[in-house]
Amino acid sequence: MSDRSAAARSALAASWVRSSTWYGLDPENTGAPRTLGANELRQARERIEPLLHAAQANLDRLFLAVGSTGCCVLFTDHHGVPVDRRGVDSDDDTFHRWGLWTGSVWSEEAEGTNGIGTCLAEERPLTIHRDQHFHARNTALSCTVAPIYDHQGRLAAALDVSSCRADLTEGFVGLIAAAVADAARRIEAENFRRAFPKARVLFAGDPERGGGLLAVDRDDLVVGATRAARLAYGLTDARLAQPLPADTLLFPDEDRGEDLGELERSGLQRALARTSGNVSAAAKALGISRATLHRKLARLGLHRRA
Repeated sequence: MSDRSAAARSALAASWVRSSTWYGLDPENTGAPRTLGANELRQARERIEPLLHAAQANLDRLFLAVGSTGCCVLFTDHHGVPVDRRGVDSDDDTFHRWGLWTGSVWSEEAEGTNGIGTCLAEERPLTIHRDQHFHARNTALSCTVAPIYDHQGRLAAALDVSSCRADLTEGFVGLIAAAVADAARRIEAENFRRAFPKARVLFAGDPERGGGLLAVDRDDLVVGATRAARLAYGLTDARLAQPLPADTLLFPDEDRGEDLGELERSGLQRALARTSGNVSAAAKALGISRATLHRKLARLGLHRRA
């Protein structure tokens, strides 16, 4: 058995224990999932509004990939309540009947083992397929879900693709899982960029594990990090609240003395690079005269374009 399969089985077993022992749920319960009232659903949407806006294009893209195969796409808050969805009109009655609709409560505490609730409880991507669901009334469903973290690395939402098709193959479920995971990462990245509109966003971390993003201000100080970057570099809110040079974080083994001459040299080179070597434009950007910039370039031995 692969490590991945073993982890999936372990998560499933733990979820069933929580469902029966912690939450005291009855697997034979035939009642429909609880649904929020219109006011409660509106408030849930408002609480997650920035992330929801950032998700729209990727929800559309994901639905284009899976919608024609009898699947719907759900975007939930961290309580397991879908606040947005995509579905084919001809399938809407079926999905509404199953509770795969905005406002339904799919937390593990309410529904036992299920894709959305168990993904949020385990904080990991997973698929809950048919009879793996705790409630017998949900055993016709196959749900593939990935967690979504906000710009501060907090669990904020889940992205789900659900199907009621009996002929859903393991291979196709694997393709759905890859598409969901990719869409979740894209949503996180878009939300992160929107949260730091004036910062440069750098890719950092291990590409094989999805990597992470850092937001760096004009002084090359790290002002934000995605969850993946926080895990890769041991970043916390407290550490990010202190001045943190990006190069110190990214290249910790390099010896960088705080030489004022080198700092000035780097600053002038960046100014010239941004103006394609135009000395007058670079001097203006730096707030100094053209003559002063020429003297600095000569002193530091920097060559400029004619």
